Amino acid sequence: MKLHDLRPAEGARTPRTRVGRGIAAGKGKTAGRGTKGQKSRTGGTIQPWFEGGQTPIHIRIPKLRGFRNPFRIEYEVVNVGRLSELAETGALDAPEIAAAGKTGKDAGAGSVSITQEILAAVGLVRSLDRPLKVLGQGEVSRPLFVVADAFSKSAKAKIEAAGGTAQVLEYPGSPGSKEARAAEEQAAKRARKKKAPKAEAEAPSKKAPKAEAEAPSKKAPKAEAEAEAPKAEAEAPKAEAEAPKAEAEAEAPRAEAEAPTAEPEAPAAEPAEPAPDEASGAATDEDAQS
Repeated sequence: MKLHDLRPAEGARTPRTRVGRGIAAGKGKTAGRGTKGQKSRTGGTIQPWFEGGQTPIHIRIPKLRGFRNPFRIEYEVVNVGRLSELAETGALDAPEIAAAGKTGKDAGAGSVSITQEILAAVGLVRSLDRPLKVLGQGEVSRPLFVVADAFSKSAKAKIEAAGGTAQVLEYPGSPGSKEARAAEEQAAKRARKKKAPKAEAEAPSKKAPKAEAEAPSKKAPKAEAEAEAPKAEAEAPKAEAEAPKAEAEAEAPRAEAEAPTAEPEAPAAEPAEPAPDEASGAATDEDAQS
């Protein structure tokens, strides 16, 4: 197989259908749109929500305002006024409840202990599956020790004003205790903060050798240049002071080298003395010629 033999897979590429090009083409005249009608016209599209003229579904169904909160907590609700009334009548100290060990009075202040189990036993609460919340409607006439998953601000204030205690349940899996969830979140944040310094302490220990190895390489040229700058400034006056000495010392060898060259020239002039002999020789020759 060669490059010019390559072809697309069969059926992968199909030519575009050209409509309205005559009967012989197969899509002429009405061009596949049928005869008349809204859909055969240009721009005759129908919106997806159109139902032929009848009232569409988005108008038939009533509007649903707001939204359903998936995190909403359904509480078993009881008011402090009702709790105080039951405590006054002694319904919370019923023999069957006391025998079951569900109630009792605090030894110190004589306040009546109230829990969700006790309220369920007297019929004030229907279910134990939902968390209990105490609201502030009514008045409190005696100290109460109330244990619940949540309290309203007014309920907590009234219970404490009467000398009682509003105790919020804090145990794992408490479904309705907002305070418990807040405490858990704070504990998680503290744990993260404690782990953060450890991670930061470990990170420098791993990166320190590399940083120390890279630091000299980057700062060494600058440090050397800065260290050499004062040395060069300190040596500059010395060089200026030593310059005349160096020049004097350089000239001295030159003078010494020139002196021996001048002394050998004197013997070279001595052979010029035999000139009288030559003159005498020349005179003898002249005499001979004469």
